[in-house]
Amino acid sequence: MPRSDHCTTSPRRCEQLLGRAVRFAAVGGVATAVQYLLLVALVELAAVGEVVSSALAFGLAAVFNYLLNFHLTFGGGSRHWQALPKFVVVAALGLATNTLCFSLALPLLPYLLAQLIATLVTLVGNFILHQYWIYREPQWNP
Repeated sequence: MPRSDHCTTSPRRCEQLLGRAVRFAAVGGVATAVQYLLLVALVELAAVGEVVSSALAFGLAAVFNYLLNFHLTFGGGSRHWQALPKFVVVAALGLATNTLCFSLALPLLPYLLAQLIATLVTLVGNFILHQYWIYREPQWNP
């Protein structure tokens, strides 16, 4: 039997998924603000190179993002020993994607615009991996 679309088989499940996506975006927005504040502080105040600053800011914001998503977005339904190793893999993939995109955009754009592009490229993949792998729930992912 083929998998059915969650929204056509269960509107409540679709509403829950939409709510989760909104919380994920809000948490991501806060974590992104933290990342950008750290990026600017490292570049402008500490005179650290842009690529290194971007990578450091991403890594520190990822820890913040994990804690908020674990507790607020995905409700702590998984245990840390289950979710954290997967999150580390996703964060490493995100760091690689962020750093590559940032490095490619930096010669063409001011560093904050280059970071914006890197952030947008990383966003969609992060949500998919969080939803369907890190915090996988059988009732949402049959």
